[in-house]
Amino acid sequence: MLANVGDLPYVIVIALIVLVGGSQLPRIARNVGLAGKEFRKAQAEAEEEQAAKGATPPPPVPLPAAPAPAPTSAAAEGEGSITLTPAQLDALLKAREEQTRGDSGTPSTPNN
Repeated sequence: MLANVGDLPYVIVIALIVLVGGSQLPRIARNVGLAGKEFRKAQAEAEEEQAAKGATPPPPVPLPAAPAPAPTSAAAEGEGSITLTPAQLDALLKAREEQTRGDSGTPSTPNN
C-alpha cells in the first residue's frame, strides 16, 4: 500500500483535501457532476438537431489534379527546368504585364 502513495491520482486527491478542506469537497463534486450532465445534455441536443436536419457534413472539395510532369531530356535535368501548363503560363504573363504597368507610371522610351 505504501508503494502506491507516490502515484499521481493519490497525490492529487491528497493535495485537494489539504488545500480545499474536507467541508468544500461535496460542493466541488456536485458542481463537477452538474457540469458533466450539462455537457452531455448539450451534446445530445446538437446530435438531435443535426439528425433532424438530415444533413450530413458536406463532402470535402476535391483538389484539382496536379499536371503530370513532362518527360525531360538529360540536358534539361541538369538545368533545373520548370514545367507550366498553358493556363498557368498565361496567368503568369498577365500578372507580370499588370505589375510592369503598375510600376512604371509613364511609358518608357528607348535610350538612343
